[in-house]
Amino acid sequence: MEKGDGKPPGVPFPNLSRRSLLIGAGGVSISPALLRAAVPGSSARVAVIGAGTFGAWTAEHLRRSGHKVTLVDMAGPANSRASSGGDSRMTRGAYGKDAVYTRMALDSLKEWKALSATAGLPIFTPCGVLFFFPSEEAYLTDSIAAHRALGLPSELLDGPALARRFPMINFTDVHAGIYEPGFGALMARRAVQTLVKNYVVAGGEYRQDLVQAPVQDGALKSVKLASGGTLEADAFVFALGPWLPKYFPGVLGSRIFATRQEIFYFAPPEGDRRFLPDVMPGWADFNAGDMYYGFPDLEARGVKFAHDQHGVAVDPDTQSREHTQAALDEVISFRDRRFPLLKGAPVLGAEVCQYENSSNGDFLIDRHPTMTNVVLVGGGSGHGFKHGPEVGRMAATLVLAGGAQTEPRFSLATKGETQRREVH
Repeated sequence: MEKGDGKPPGVPFPNLSRRSLLIGAGGVSISPALLRAAVPGSSARVAVIGAGTFGAWTAEHLRRSGHKVTLVDMAGPANSRASSGGDSRMTRGAYGKDAVYTRMALDSLKEWKALSATAGLPIFTPCGVLFFFPSEEAYLTDSIAAHRALGLPSELLDGPALARRFPMINFTDVHAGIYEPGFGALMARRAVQTLVKNYVVAGGEYRQDLVQAPVQDGALKSVKLASGGTLEADAFVFALGPWLPKYFPGVLGSRIFATRQEIFYFAPPEGDRRFLPDVMPGWADFNAGDMYYGFPDLEARGVKFAHDQHGVAVDPDTQSREHTQAALDEVISFRDRRFPLLKGAPVLGAEVCQYENSSNGDFLIDRHPTMTNVVLVGGGSGHGFKHGPEVGRMAATLVLAGGAQTEPRFSLATKGETQRREVH
């Protein structure tokens, strides 16, 4: 995380702050024991560090429960260095055997739609999502089974049906695909910034500042701020994405790791409506596990392409934000094979971001093993953005209920040190 220089940084949404930040020794302290028994309206004080999709939704759920919440971020909600930054993210329900993520995506979509209704520009674009496969993959059959169990209106299409339905894609060597008409694209930066704006208007606290890493064990009473002073709370949530290992090296130093990801946008043929979101869906080519994915021309940004394979390990503070020719050549090679109508299309833009990965792709939502009132949230692993509302709800419940995580796959104990991705 970028180090502070001691000068108070600027604060976004300056006209929306309704209460001053609790810094120093102000207010009446509520003990961690009382916090564990907290009920809506008890006004426990909770600090949430990190205003990406996980942190912002955690803060919002805590606020809805009647607690006094302070949300802090070093560089602004969904800033360009964060994993939640950038333009678009996919929301989908195809998760193979991992039906827990299908349910979470479906429940989260309700929140995203409600948030989109409050925004000046849309946050959710219902372009649908198409996931296609070269053979009869278990991922496909398991996804269909999960969708049928949940009553989702998904369609199973064979190769010829896909070619008729989506003429902008070359389905040579594709066996079948699952089309999800109820899902689509989320405008990531806009989504998080709208969420934080609404949270502040509703009475939540937001501050742009750098929180120093805590060093004590036991109950955490306060954290130091780079701008001076301290922030006190009865419980703390750290949702710092790729910076989590830097803040908790002994616990997460080898269990959460950041990788470099490069994304490219290409100009569609002029006057060709086949690449617009009312015709072309968001898509993912399973490609025998070596996935590529992308979006139609959302908001005239260009047709998006990305390779979902984990890139090289990076430091989020020092990695280069300039794209590489090797990554561009790789994407163009795929693009020309699968989307031949885009052959020769000029590059309109590129982004360099990062995934913050757990060992197998499962999220981390659990208590710190020695800081008794600290909850750690992260491990988005490249597929986490869409799940922000549900992750936030789970984290808020964990903060207020006390005890350990009841969903084993999101517990700290299941996070290994060897990269072996299992969730796609």
